[in-house]
Parts: sequence; structure tokens; C-alpha cells
Amino acid sequence: MTIEQFYDKGLAHASYAILSEGRMALVDPARDPQPYYDFAREHQAEIVAVFETHPHADFVSSHLEIARTTGATIYVSQLLGADYEHTAFDNGDEVKLGKVTLQAINTPGHSPDSVTILLLDENGKQHAAFTGDSLFVGDVGRPDLREKVGNLQAKREELARQMYETTNNVFKQLNNDVLVYPAHGAGSLCGKSLSSDTFSTIGRELETNYALQDMSESDFIKTLLEDQPFIPKYFGHDVLLNKAGAGNFAESIQAVPRLSPDSALETGVLIVDTRPQAQYKKGHLPNSINLQEGGKFETWLGSIVGPDELFYLIAENEQVLNSVIRKAAKIGYEQNIKGALLTPPVLPASSHTTDIDAFRSDPDAYTIVDIRNTGEVKAGSMFENALAIPLPELRERKNEIPQDKPIMVHCAGGYRSAAGQSILEGDFKTAVYDLSDAITTFAIRTH
Repeated sequence: MTIEQFYDKGLAHASYAILSEGRMALVDPARDPQPYYDFAREHQAEIVAVFETHPHADFVSSHLEIARTTGATIYVSQLLGADYEHTAFDNGDEVKLGKVTLQAINTPGHSPDSVTILLLDENGKQHAAFTGDSLFVGDVGRPDLREKVGNLQAKREELARQMYETTNNVFKQLNNDVLVYPAHGAGSLCGKSLSSDTFSTIGRELETNYALQDMSESDFIKTLLEDQPFIPKYFGHDVLLNKAGAGNFAESIQAVPRLSPDSALETGVLIVDTRPQAQYKKGHLPNSINLQEGGKFETWLGSIVGPDELFYLIAENEQVLNSVIRKAAKIGYEQNIKGALLTPPVLPASSHTTDIDAFRSDPDAYTIVDIRNTGEVKAGSMFENALAIPLPELRERKNEIPQDKPIMVHCAGGYRSAAGQSILEGDFKTAVYDLSDAITTFAIRTH
């Protein structure tokens, strides 16, 4: 038996291949199926099963593409109401894979249709649990993503109550040496305090995971619901897309229109400019947002841009352009790209250059906009009287910002503030500045 973890750092997403006797099963595969095909070929294995622990909110799965390509059976909970051909996989159901057995355990809480896959070895002993978004290393899945989307919808309090039952009646009952293989690690927005470790054991989680400690149901619900991170705009869209099954990855990418740099772009359509902020500030197109290519590009794209919104995509070279198109496809946004192009020759707009010394000497002369997440602001602020508007809400709430003074935008390190400045400067008459990475030289004031 072999278990292989595939980890996507950008989305902090873990998927798995389970191999026994030349037969291979996949759990929660990413949008690009090629790594799984390569692994199967390397091990001369046949992909016979694809398991979805639930309809994912934060990435698009390739389960349907893999099934169509290989003939593998898709296994999901019947509660999911999947639109594609599948086999129901719920409490007590088992799938034989070579010498091992994969057993279904319904584990609602993150979603009503979540399933954990318990791997039994050739002797029937509990070996590993593929927990999806139900149990993470150091956390459990947030319960507030299925209030308005999916085949089954549930209020956050109801799902938190279900998670309490799941932790006590399922996870605490597994053997201590059972390996825990979750679908996410630190950086995922599917929980609030995930560890950077990508696997664990039940015994370790019983000792260190706050959600597996003994507490009353009411205390558990209160603890689980508080301080959850923001919900990106694309999450509900991806739940529905995964319920239906996405189109083939390579074909979807190839369908993105490629434009020449001097193409005339349609007025009023948003432009996502992925160039480094120094280049963007020197010159860019109006109605553009500077969302730099980086480790979390896809998350911020889906947090700032709505799932029904078309946009142009600009990059500094072909390598970056190909990369950001692929990342957009990972969250199902490739169909939103009206055109992808390299840097246009004429860039009529530019950004104001920040005088750090002038700001440092008199910060009260500026309206300071803190675009960090709510939890970050709650933990401490850099400036008194700063107006806090999280970046994912900035486009919708920019009218709350007074324009009687110059505006200074800041985040925690500079990546988000570059996007924030670009969102505001096109519409504001007053000057908009970006504190950028100079923010790291200011002390946090705890509340």
C-alpha cells in the first residue's frame, strides 16, 4: 500500500493517491489531473476510483474529468445531490482497493454532505482517515459556508452543532495511531487556525487540537463560530461548479482568448494587471487592479472579483501569463477572462509616489485606510483612527472613505495595499498613496 500526498501551496490544498495491488484511488483531486496521471503511469497503476469528501468551496476538482478519461467511478455522499454519474458513498459503504478497504463515515459540520474516508489495511485495522475539510491539523472545518449554496443548506449554528457531534462521535472514537490526512493546511480559508503540518494522527489531535478538547456543546459552538476568516466571493460559485462537475482543464485553458498587447479593450470591463507593483505604478490602464502574481494570487482574485464578472488579464511575459491563467482556472475563473495579453505599449495612468517621511511626520494629515482582514485588525492596529475596510470589501465600500484629505492605504506587508491603492485611485479625486512594505517599520498597537 502506498499513500501519496499532492500539495498545492497556493490554495494550501492537499489531495491524495492511494495505491494497492496496481489499483489506484484519488481523494479530492485538484483541477489539473496531469500529476495523478503521471503518478499512475510511474507506478503502472490503474485509476479506478475518485472520492470527493464534499463539494469544495475553495478550488475546482477534476473528479469528473478523471472519471471520463479513465473510466474511474466517482464516490460521493448521496446528500451532495451530484449532477454527474456517481456511486453513493455514505455510512457503512465500503470500496475494496487491492488489499485495502476504503470505508465511508459521514462527518457533517463543515458541510452537511461531508464524508471522511477511513482506510483499513489488509488486516482490517484502522490505518488512515482522509478527512477532507472536517478535521484539519489543529482545527476543524468552518461551518459558515453552506447557508445559501449547495444541494443541502444549513445555518452556521446548525452545522457547528453537527460538527460537535462529529468530533465526539467519530473522530474521538478512532484509534490514536490513525493517520489524519486533511484536504488543507495553513493558509486555507476553510478554517481559522490550521497548522502548517500537512498530516497528523488522531492521538496528536486529541492532545493539541482545540476543537477536540472536552467542552459543552454551547461552548464548542461559540468557540467554533468566533473569529472565522472572511468568505471569498468565489466560494459559493465553486460549490455549485463542483456539484455539477467542471470541464476539462487543458481545454478550458486553451479556450481563453489571447490578445495582442495593442488590442483595443472594451470600455468598462475590469482589468486585472498582474505585473509587479513598481511597474504598475509607473504606468497602467484605467479601470485596472494591480493583483500581482504570487503565492496567493488565485485566492485574492476570487476574493476581489465576483464569479459573474468578466475581466482582462495582463502579465509582464508569457510565462507569467500562462501561470495566472492556470491559477484562475483552479478556482473556475478561466471562463471569466475576456482576454489575456502582455503589457500594452501605451499605459496612460500612473500612481502617486508615497513620501514615507512626510507621512511619518504627520500621519493625521491623511485618511488612513487599513485593508487587513477583520481578525488582523482585532488583534492590533498601527494607527489610531484608521478606517478599517478589508480588501475583499473595498470595491463595494469605497464610498465610505472621505476625500477631504489624501488617502494612505496599508495592509500588513505591502501586497494587498498595492491592490487597494489601485482600486481607489481611479475613482477618487484626492491623491491615494500606498504605504507598501514600509508598514513593517511601524509598531502594532494591541487593543
